[in-house]
Amino acid sequence: MRQSELFTKTRREAPKDEVAKNAQLLIRAGYVHKEMAGVYSYLPLGLRVLNNIIDIIRQEMNAIGGKELILTTLQKKEVWEKVNRWDDEVVDVWFKTRLKDSTELGLGFTHDEQLVNVLTEHIQSYKDLPVYVYQIQTKFRNELRSKSGIMRGREFLMKDLYSFNRTEEEQDAFYSKVMEAYMNVFKRCGIEDKTYVTFATGGTFSQFSHEFQTLSEEGEDTVYLDQKNNIAINEEVMSDEVLAELGVHKKDLVQKKSIEVGNIFKQGTKFTDPFGLYYQDERGESKSIYMGGYGIGVTRLMGTIVEVLSDEKGIVWPECVAPYTYHLLSLLPDDAESIAFANTLYADMEKRGMSVLYDDRAVRAGEKFADSDLIGIPWRVNVGKETASSGMVELVSRATGEVKKLSRDELLAR
Repeated sequence: MRQSELFTKTRREAPKDEVAKNAQLLIRAGYVHKEMAGVYSYLPLGLRVLNNIIDIIRQEMNAIGGKELILTTLQKKEVWEKVNRWDDEVVDVWFKTRLKDSTELGLGFTHDEQLVNVLTEHIQSYKDLPVYVYQIQTKFRNELRSKSGIMRGREFLMKDLYSFNRTEEEQDAFYSKVMEAYMNVFKRCGIEDKTYVTFATGGTFSQFSHEFQTLSEEGEDTVYLDQKNNIAINEEVMSDEVLAELGVHKKDLVQKKSIEVGNIFKQGTKFTDPFGLYYQDERGESKSIYMGGYGIGVTRLMGTIVEVLSDEKGIVWPECVAPYTYHLLSLLPDDAESIAFANTLYADMEKRGMSVLYDDRAVRAGEKFADSDLIGIPWRVNVGKETASSGMVELVSRATGEVKKLSRDELLAR
């Protein structure tokens, strides 16, 4: 991509009503456009990042046996009434609408009930289990407050995985696989060293659920961290009883702010039994099905990466999620020989399948450097005054600032 062909432009200032660092940087760098509080459009650069994150998540979910589908956004009232989650007093984040014939519908904030309803037509026998299905889809939640940029949206992208097992033992085994897969996702996204499996409330399902909390002063959650034993506990479940259960001492805990980037929980038969989703075992007896739910906020994860990995100059993308790997800068817009070298280098990089954004704009070098730092592509390639004669370029790491001199061939060999 030539930067001159991007319709988006960088900005010196973020909108005055935007207080979240992640959204400020993403707006200024041209990744997103703010429509209203909690609602953002993803522009070409932003969509490339989202798709890279989605690819990572999809690979990890497929690796543990997940089968991808996509369910409808429009939700039928009667499906949700079966477990009493249609009532606004029970679920206070519904967006609801009506058809022309006055039929009331909801916009999906999650899809537990709908999926169970679908599976009543597909699961009858023990031979039909286990089932592990997931989707990556837009969710709608009527949040009272949306001041955290893309980390708390009213319209957002989420990966939700659901498991259906014959026994609790089967469910426990899959639960452990998901926990490992989630940490693989966060490792590949560059935030593993700041992300902890965190004990949280299990609600009506179990004693504990598990959240994946990334340490950040901009986070909305509070966790207590035992760094020696690598245990984190959400503030909402902190008690002497829980500490005793986990074998943790209060004196060893450090209070931290954090961002919840994922959660997993065992749902038991809370959703399956009310829908009559049972299976016939080998003896022909009807048995309950154990369900689990596992979520990752895709857009929230993107915002979290920006929050924890940015610096005073702008975003610092890990290579695996960056919109491009290389940012090629032609620094002499009035030098024909230098421009010709940069054009040829860009063409050769593309031919070799190298992911490159080429800043071919006729603007000052200082402006290009500032924009490159703001956009945050991992490697900057500078084509400067001596490049055409020497054949050498500068390769600059966005994360460390390290500068290397490389020949054209050495760069292309990467």
